[in-house]
Amino acid sequence: MLPSKIRNFSIIAHIDHGKSTLADRLLLNSGAITAREFREQILDDMDLERERGITIKARAVRIHYKDHWLNLIDTPGHIDFTYEVSKSLAACEGVLLLVDAGQGIQAQTVTNLYLAMERNLTIIPVVTKIDLPTAEPEKVRKEVAQFLNVDEQTVILSSAKSGEGAESILDAIIDRIPAPQGDPEKPLKALIFDSKYDTYQGVITYFRVMEGTLRTHDQVLMMQTGTQQEALEIGIFSPKPEAVEVLGVGAVGYMTANIKEVAEVKIGDTLTLAAAPALEPLPGYQEIKPMVFCGLYPINAKDFPLLRVALSKLRLNDSSFVYEPETSASLGFGYRCGFLGLLHMDIVKERLEREFNLELIITAPSVVYQILTKKGEIIELDNPTKLPHPTMMETIDEPYILARLMVPTDTLGAVMQLCQDRRGIYKSTEYLDPTRAVLTYEIPFSEVVMDFYDKIKSMTAGYGSLNYEFIGHKPSELVKLDVLINGEPVDALSSITCKEKAYQRGRSLVEKLKEVIPRQMFEVVIQAAVGSKIIARDSISAMKKNVTAKCYGGDITRKRKLWERQKEGKKRMKKIGRVDLPQEAFISVLKVE
Repeated sequence: MLPSKIRNFSIIAHIDHGKSTLADRLLLNSGAITAREFREQILDDMDLERERGITIKARAVRIHYKDHWLNLIDTPGHIDFTYEVSKSLAACEGVLLLVDAGQGIQAQTVTNLYLAMERNLTIIPVVTKIDLPTAEPEKVRKEVAQFLNVDEQTVILSSAKSGEGAESILDAIIDRIPAPQGDPEKPLKALIFDSKYDTYQGVITYFRVMEGTLRTHDQVLMMQTGTQQEALEIGIFSPKPEAVEVLGVGAVGYMTANIKEVAEVKIGDTLTLAAAPALEPLPGYQEIKPMVFCGLYPINAKDFPLLRVALSKLRLNDSSFVYEPETSASLGFGYRCGFLGLLHMDIVKERLEREFNLELIITAPSVVYQILTKKGEIIELDNPTKLPHPTMMETIDEPYILARLMVPTDTLGAVMQLCQDRRGIYKSTEYLDPTRAVLTYEIPFSEVVMDFYDKIKSMTAGYGSLNYEFIGHKPSELVKLDVLINGEPVDALSSITCKEKAYQRGRSLVEKLKEVIPRQMFEVVIQAAVGSKIIARDSISAMKKNVTAKCYGGDITRKRKLWERQKEGKKRMKKIGRVDLPQEAFISVLKVE
């Protein structure tokens, strides 16, 4: 296959702007799938993706059209999965930039566009969903043309549902996106952009050939890990896996090599031939830093080894989360895990429960704080329970983000008030047009991580969008908020919060826990404390058993004796009684104002 006949491209857009639907339409129109095989979100393999209607993992597929081979890599749109997008773009020469004809350019559209521009990729702008009743195709086309500084006629109008514009998009991919560059005679260099674990075949590696040629049964070397394996099977996706004998420059495919150890494959590694290795590896990917941390614990302690295996397999498929073992006094053995955001955390938890049949408890999420000790040491802290005593600390710095909020102008006041309440520092307001504006704020990441995005969506009737980037740590007045159940601290419910908000948060947390903790046979006292000072308290009254139900008439002293005995029993139970906290207790921390 000649490299001049290959085109590698990605589809990028804001969340829910129709990437997966367009991918389905391109596959159908090019004949890669038949009308009988067609189903919505055909590239979304996971049940989770199909249920939520979102793409979580990037997927590759080959399309044959007009004597050309087009390699499409479908990407996610949610802000938590920007890392998946950047991985895909490294394997492409061009992108389709989708913009919804009803909503116009959104915050995540801009972020993904900048990712593509950093890599000098060819950009083909496409206005989608032009068949919707609320669509304004010409207005959005003009907006996109002005934003990209291109001629309006280069912006393609399409509807993935009806198929309008699909042929124009396929033609534009062939005409505008350059063919892959690379010398087939040079030593093999292939970029590993994804991988997954299969019970029967071991680790399946997804890669893009940059230089050289790979053949079946070649001995391959992974340059970072130094692992050598035989390429037992190589192939392409069309869209189902299809084995081939040779993959040349520009090809996107997979390899199985009976790799049983998950650690032997690293995303961003360079694949080369063991007999004639390349002199230096490809640049790979910038190491991603998790932003949100939480504890994952099995409800059944016997499942801990199974959780360890499950995390290692999932880490192979999703290199953007990290984990390390930890122990909790209230929950036993578990893992401290780092994620890119709350949606990412939720998806990983659900995948662990579904794919590995685990029952898990997830603790309150926390961000990474920097602590300067009295000795002059800087500590990075992602677990509130490990916060040193105030007398040992000089300062606590918390992470800040630069948030860009794209909102309708009639909701500006409400959104600005929300940002002020979340300790945001106002930077600027830019008007895109009479109906939309971009607000820029510096906000502590801990204030955004919980429910900020949901609040923006509800305030703006779904039209608001958020994009942010990490800008560093800044000093803040922070305290550790502990939760005590019957006088015992529950370390899994501890959090670090702003000093001026500690009382309000403690009060709300106690009220929330009172709703979700079930009643016991003894009184349960819930307290919130900062250091040794109790700042909020409430109690759940004991369940009452009618011990005098069997007494019919007679002397009252018999009933009194039974009541006294019941009271003594409840006192004894309170001393030895242990409160089992339901999963809702840990989730409730997320929903506290």
